[in-house]
Amino acid sequence: MALFDDVPAEKPVPHRIGEDLSRLSIDELTDRIDLLEGEIGRLREAIAAKTASRAAASSFFKP
Repeated sequence: MALFDDVPAEKPVPHRIGEDLSRLSIDELTDRIDLLEGEIGRLREAIAAKTASRAAASSFFKP
């Protein structure tokens, strides 16, 4: 039963911090910048949501 013996294929990682960039084209480098800028935006949104949540909890539990 090969169906259960197959190891699931791992998705290629779009970018690794510290990776050798010398073999990438300018277009590939630009694509990675776009990808990372999108991720930075997502992280900033998560920080803002957690900050708002913390502020709401703080004001609720103040004596």
